[in-house]
Amino acid sequence: MATTTEYPQLSFEFFPPKNDKQQETFERSRDQLAELGPDYMSVTFGAGGSTRTRTFETVRNIIEATGVPAAPHISCMSEDIDSIRDLLDDYRDNGIDRLVVLRGDRPSGGGTGVFDHAVDLVRFIREYYGDRFHIEVACYPEHHPESKTPEADMKHFRAKVDAGADGAITQYFFSAESYFRFVEDVRSRGVDVPIVPGIMPITNYSGLARFSRMCGAEIPLWIAKRIEAWEEAEDMTSLRAFGEEVITDLCRRLLEGGAPGIHFYTLNRWKASTALCRNLGLGKGNEAKRNIA
Repeated sequence: MATTTEYPQLSFEFFPPKNDKQQETFERSRDQLAELGPDYMSVTFGAGGSTRTRTFETVRNIIEATGVPAAPHISCMSEDIDSIRDLLDDYRDNGIDRLVVLRGDRPSGGGTGVFDHAVDLVRFIREYYGDRFHIEVACYPEHHPESKTPEADMKHFRAKVDAGADGAITQYFFSAESYFRFVEDVRSRGVDVPIVPGIMPITNYSGLARFSRMCGAEIPLWIAKRIEAWEEAEDMTSLRAFGEEVITDLCRRLLEGGAPGIHFYTLNRWKASTALCRNLGLGKGNEAKRNIA
C-alpha cells in the first residue's frame, strides 16, 4: 500500500492533547501544518486506556478537520490481545490505512505488554489484517539505547521488515553521516523499504537535552554548547535562528543524498516546522523554492 510521489514525502508527528490549553495549541498547529499538504500526520500512543482513547480521538480530529490522512501509533504495551484487536478493528472501520507500529515505553509500574517486541505486533497485524494497513516501524541510525550491539539492533530492524513493515521512520539525529551509514548497512543486507529521517526542530536546549537522554539521540557538542549558552542568556531569538539554520542544512543534505522525505517531530508546535519546510521547498506553496535534485 506504499505510495510514491514526485516530491519528497512530508509528514508531521503530534501527541494527543490532555487539556483545553493543549487542545487549542494542537488545533492551531494542526491547521497551520495541514496547509502544507503533508502526506500524513501521525499521533503518538500511550500504554493506558485513556491515552489510547485520546490517540483515536486525535486521529479522527485531524481527518475530519483537515482531510489529511492520519496514522496512529500502536504499541505492544496494550494489556491484552482483545484490546489490540478492538483498536485495529476501529481503525479499519474508520478508514484509517496507515499505522506506526512501535514497542512503546514500558508502563511506569513495570511489566510488559502483550508482545515483547514490535516485530511480534507487525506479524500479528499481517496475520489478521493482511495488507489492510500500511505499516511504518521505527529504526535507529545511532542504535537503540537498549540494544546490546549495533548488530543486534540491525537484526531487530530486519526482522520487522521481514514480518511485513512497509517503511521506517528514524529516531531523530543530527548527523547526516549517521543516516547514510545506516541506510548503506541496511541496503547491503537486502532491505529496500523507504527509510524516512525523523527530524526534531531545535527550539530550546533543556527540552531537547531531556528528550535526547531518554531516547539515546546524540547532540553534537558544537550544537549543544551554543544552544545551551543562548538559553542561559535568554537569547531565544539567536537560539532558534541557529537551530533553523542547522536543521535546514541537515535536511537539505539528507534529501540531496537520496532520503525519500522528512518526518518532523513537532511537539505540537508549528512555527519551526513551517520555517524548515519553507527553506527546503517542501509542501504546498513552497514549490518555487525547491532546488533538491
